[in-house]
Amino acid sequence: MRYQPLPPDLYRRNRAKLNPLLPPGHALVLFSNAAYTDNADSTYRFSQNSNLLYLTGIDQEECILLLFPDCPKPELREVLFIRRTSPYLQLWEGWKYSPEEATAQSGIETIRFFDDFEGVVRQLVQLAEGFVLEFNEHERNAVFTPTPAHTFARRLREEFPAHGIRRAWPILAQLRMQKEPEEVAQLRRAIAITGETFAHLLQWVRPGVREYEVEAEILHGFVRRGATKEAFGSIVASGPNAVVLHYVLNHSALEAGHALLIDFGAEYGNYSADLTRVIPVGATFSPRQRAVYQAVYNVKAYAQSLLKPGVLLEEYTKSVGLYMQDQLLELGLLTQAEVNEAPQHQPAYKKYFPHGVSHHLGLDTHDVHLRHLPLAPGMVITVEPGIYIPEEGLGIRLEDDVLITETGMENLAADVPLALDAIEAARGQA
Repeated sequence: MRYQPLPPDLYRRNRAKLNPLLPPGHALVLFSNAAYTDNADSTYRFSQNSNLLYLTGIDQEECILLLFPDCPKPELREVLFIRRTSPYLQLWEGWKYSPEEATAQSGIETIRFFDDFEGVVRQLVQLAEGFVLEFNEHERNAVFTPTPAHTFARRLREEFPAHGIRRAWPILAQLRMQKEPEEVAQLRRAIAITGETFAHLLQWVRPGVREYEVEAEILHGFVRRGATKEAFGSIVASGPNAVVLHYVLNHSALEAGHALLIDFGAEYGNYSADLTRVIPVGATFSPRQRAVYQAVYNVKAYAQSLLKPGVLLEEYTKSVGLYMQDQLLELGLLTQAEVNEAPQHQPAYKKYFPHGVSHHLGLDTHDVHLRHLPLAPGMVITVEPGIYIPEEGLGIRLEDDVLITETGMENLAADVPLALDAIEAARGQA
């Protein structure tokens, strides 16, 4: 593998946390992601179901996890189904897990082949009251994509309508919000790779380079340092492009006097980093760029000062928004009259700071979460305030990844330059 896999004990512990939360008499059936068609006979690069990774560490297609802790048949309480390999498959696609390797990675003793699952289903409908399935209920998943779980659920409703179907999402989301030490170690490595790549960019960026060339340097920097891939498509936005929150064209030439916003993150061992930095295309920022940058930096520092166990993200977001509002007043972007007249549901600061402050981070860049639960030790979130001024062609966003600790928080990206003087000092040496 291109990354150091986590030890099987982590996955045993994760399953041990999950099993007591399953409804009595119900079997959890969790499917790997499918290989989705791109065009013609091409498929998109395979990306594993994060929940299956969380419970097994198996990073391969055509896998199914069965957890049925109170099953009358012990041999069906914990089963991992994997793809059956063959000389033909090895010729065309190469290595696949053997049963012994699957046990070594996941800690699951009972390994069967994917094409055995059909026979097991017939046994399960005799033994289980119902099934627990996961359908990707992430609140930001706006485009429906049918999954193997949808297909299986439809079949259950048609053939076995007396069997109930329960949701795995709330259980798995709650568990995945708090990271184990091994998971935090993977995140640290992903963030370190991102930071090392940024150190190179500080020296490499220059006027005349095109945004897609910066994107290429990012990908090169990630892969050569052992990253699995980009955690998401890098945003490389210079000058006025930086006011587009999810700018992905990455086609403009960098101009002296512009600021360059880079939102990027390496993925290592399926765990995602997510950092944002802004650097001057020349050696220094302009006075206006410095003022806006410092305001965003102040807001970020304030936001981090609030983070500790027990904090609700909704209340925290409101507090940070009001602090941002004061910074916008000082910058002359808002007037007190605009603040006073703004409706409660759309405060004035939203004009220049339209997005949230933080999201959970882990196996997914926008990791699963339950919004009503307070922060707790082991959670990892981003802190990413920004100011976007279309009329000035200027966008500044600063983002780090932080770990919630017993007493507060730890900035996992503290070694990645962020302060104005540190950025300009590095640019001066380029």
